[in-house]
Amino acid sequence: MTRPNFTKEFKIDAIKQITERGYSVADVSKRLGVSTHSLYAWMKRFSKPPIVAEESLEQAAEIRRLKRELMRVTEERDILKKATVYFAKDAK
Repeated sequence: MTRPNFTKEFKIDAIKQITERGYSVADVSKRLGVSTHSLYAWMKRFSKPPIVAEESLEQAAEIRRLKRELMRVTEERDILKKATVYFAKDAK
């Protein structure tokens, strides 16, 4: 008995049925004639690595930090504008 060879596209489509379309692993396994073990192995192999999730968390933290800094700098700029107007009146 020979092992069936599945293409990369077939494997990715099978994973998408589980992850994006919400089908259970058992359903996809029965419909496609693939063992659940194979599906889990494909999911592990072709899913996004956990590094991507970590990078997105780091990016979110950086965005929050930059927004806080932008608010601070904007307030400082507004204060300086008001001070400039105040001292310009006194110079006349």
